This record gives sequence, structure tokens and C-alpha cells, in this order.
Amino acid sequence: MTSKPFTSIAALLALFGLTFFTGASECSAITLPTLNIGLTEATEPKQVSVLIEILLIFTVLSMAPAILLMMTCFTRLIIVFSFLKKALGTQTTPPNQVLVGLSLFLTVFIMTPVITQMNTNAIQPYLAEQITIEQALEEATVPLRKFMFKQTREKDLSLFISLAKMEKPANQEDVPTFILIPAFMISELKTAFQIGFILFLPFLVIDMVVASVLLSMGMMMLPPIMISLPFKVLLFVLVDGWYLIVGSLVNSFGV
Repeated sequence: MTSKPFTSIAALLALFGLTFFTGASECSAITLPTLNIGLTEATEPKQVSVLIEILLIFTVLSMAPAILLMMTCFTRLIIVFSFLKKALGTQTTPPNQVLVGLSLFLTVFIMTPVITQMNTNAIQPYLAEQITIEQALEEATVPLRKFMFKQTREKDLSLFISLAKMEKPANQEDVPTFILIPAFMISELKTAFQIGFILFLPFLVIDMVVASVLLSMGMMMLPPIMISLPFKVLLFVLVDGWYLIVGSLVNSFGV
């Protein structure tokens, strides 16, 4: 008795399939679409320029992670948060995904004025066909270069100018972007390491005090990290560490 419903359902499906294929063979109006990909001769110069623009857009999208790391404040943020995690002594807390997500959102927050200027001066006029793509790229780099110059030390700029064997530029406009980007990156690395060193000091003091107390008590077999970790977390919570660190990082960019 239990197999009858399944037998009826199978018969209905078979009948429906036969009806469908029979009707499809008899009806010539039903057609299936096809997709053709190939190269054809361009009849207008605009067709070529559109294809080149699409290729450039895909190229920029493929370089988006590198642009995010090289030309924004993301580098300083993620390095400082990594130092903080090491200083606290927590192995997997907070997770790396949380630190990367926090760094990304803070990057968007800090870079919002720059992104707004790029959208106003370059993207919107280009979409409105008021300027060409070359002019849009030139206008988009102006606020980004201004941000990088503000965070870059003159010593780092001089280093790459001397390595490139260039004459000393008269002003910031004469500094090429390919020299500004690595100078900005090493400036960000040095600043991040300086902040990370300062973060390490209070937690290092706690580790030294705990290790000295355990040694004086003769508890040499007990790992100091097991005792110092709760005190470091307690200190970080009492001083509202996330508020202080995030506020200091954002203010360090002059936002």
C-alpha cells in the first residue's frame, strides 16, 4: 500500500516528460538561445575606446587589493592592531578576520573625504561625459596624492628620489607617483612600528612584574603568561583601550 503513491507520482512524471518532449518536437516556434564570442571589425572609433576602457576597469579591479594596501591608511591600522594582539598575549582573540574588518571600515571612514573629492572631481564628470578618461585619472590622483604627501616624511621621499637618480623636485607636483607610493609605504611602516612599540610597554611591565613575583615565590614551573594575561586584559578594559587606540589612530591621520 505504501508504494502506490510513489508509483502514481512516477507515472505522472513520466507522462509529463513524454508530453513535453512530444510537444517540443512538434512545435517549431520554440528556440533556444546561443552565445557567440568573437572579434569583429570596429566601424567607429568609439567602439574601440569603449573596449579599452572596459579592459582598464578590469585591470584596476584586479589591482584593488594592492591599491588598498599601498595608497591608503590600511597598512598602519592592521599593523598596529597586530602589535596590540601580540602585546596582550591572546593567541586567537580577537580573530584576524575581526581585525581586518575593523581596519577596512576604519580605512573607509578615514578615506571618506578623499573618496568624496575623487567622486566629485573625477568620477561624476567622467560619467556625465564632461571629461575624458585621461583627465578623470589625473583629477582622481590629486586628492589621493595630497593625502599621501601629508603622511610621508621628506626623508623617505629624498631616499627614493636619490635612488631614481632624479633631480630634486621644486614642489610636490613635480614628484612622480611611482616615487611617492613607496615613500608613503615605508613612512606608514615606521609610524605603525612606533605606535606598536608604545603599545608594548605597559603590557611588558606587567609581564616583568608577574615573572618576578612568580620567581620570588619559587613557582618557576608556572608559565607567567597564565597569570599576566588576565591582568593585561583587565588593564586594557579599565582604560577603555579600544576607544583610546582607535581614537589615537584616526587622529594621527589628521581627520
